[in-house]
Amino acid sequence: MVRIGVVGSISTDFVVEASRRPEQGETVFGDSFETSFGGKGANQAVATARLGADVSMIGAVGDDEFAEHLVTNLQNENINTDAVQNVSGVPSGSAIITLVERDNSIIYVAGANDEVKPEDISKELVKSFDIVLVQNETPVETIEQLIDMCNEVDTPIILNPAPAREMSEAYIAKVDYLTPNESEVKVLFPEETMENILQKYPNKMIVTLGAEGAVFFDGKSHQWIPAVDVPDVVDTTGAGDTFNGALAFGLASGLALEESVQFANLAGSLSITKKGAQAGMPTLEIMREHKEFNTKWKFGGEK
Repeated sequence: MVRIGVVGSISTDFVVEASRRPEQGETVFGDSFETSFGGKGANQAVATARLGADVSMIGAVGDDEFAEHLVTNLQNENINTDAVQNVSGVPSGSAIITLVERDNSIIYVAGANDEVKPEDISKELVKSFDIVLVQNETPVETIEQLIDMCNEVDTPIILNPAPAREMSEAYIAKVDYLTPNESEVKVLFPEETMENILQKYPNKMIVTLGAEGAVFFDGKSHQWIPAVDVPDVVDTTGAGDTFNGALAFGLASGLALEESVQFANLAGSLSITKKGAQAGMPTLEIMREHKEFNTKWKFGGEK
């Protein structure tokens, strides 16, 4: 069984659906309200664990009424939470999501996610993983320390640079894989074309394209891996997190990069058939049932 460490955010999503957004100072009636488990870190940890990996979550929750539920949810997904700390005096992370005609707007409150410090991550723990997965919902200094640590102990690391923010070329060079979407590429490299950026980072930069799949440069040519068509698209929330979790699982299992991207595309496509970021994330058994599953893919010591 592959061992994967996920460093990142753990949050509660508060989702309001309405026919229109209120103007300033206005109150409108909403159509529905629900809460769900979220945070890009937790989402990616769940996506990876559903596929059968031995996953450890490194992050933080606050001292409010949501903290216990957030940790219990991870444990129910068979995720090790020994490195999830409870931080006093701050709330757990949250996202307030307004959904109007399938278009969402989000206010993200980091809360305890901002309290994940470099000293909270040990070199021994990082060394025990086959691969590490991290996103941008934790402090910059923590992410940079983690990248340095992974380099030092030779543990591969995937950085999903979401939400997008500027990043130094020095640290881009240090990560093994970088997985922005199209809009995040524009923030990271505002003056360069997609084609040039991919060629600059062969077999490192994998750009996700939503319904169009994903693309990377293999050193000789651009490899476009199409998405998998699914009959009923219910909710695209969490598709990118599913892609990243599945990519980490594929790479840690020994699949080549192209195969790992194909595997991740299939997982991401299947995830959008149910409502909620985590609800649709597929198990390996569900993926095996799909016609696009390559029976030559082997995982977790399979022969």
